[in-house]
Amino acid sequence: MSCGEPHETDCSEVLDHLYEFLDREMPEGDCTKFEVHFEECSPCLEKYGLEQAVKKLVKRCCGQDEVPTDLRSKVMGRIDLIRAGEAVPEQDITVGGTDQTATARE
Repeated sequence: MSCGEPHETDCSEVLDHLYEFLDREMPEGDCTKFEVHFEECSPCLEKYGLEQAVKKLVKRCCGQDEVPTDLRSKVMGRIDLIRAGEAVPEQDITVGGTDQTATARE
């Protein structure tokens, strides 16, 4: 998606990293670039607003579910392996014999 106007930060870059911006998981300088982009680009601002609303709705509706500590540890371990570029085995992550599973895929 692009509004067709030239921007210092391209629309595709903003949209590719939108969730990092929403979660404040990017350097402050990049956040500032995105904020400037949203001031200039109404299609990206609209997409940002939509994704922000969805994120708030999911948090409100699903934010009360407890995640088993064991499952969280295993999933975070897989994420760390993926970020490090290491091979991740194609097996389910099972929590202490329960039927709660999550499959890690690259």
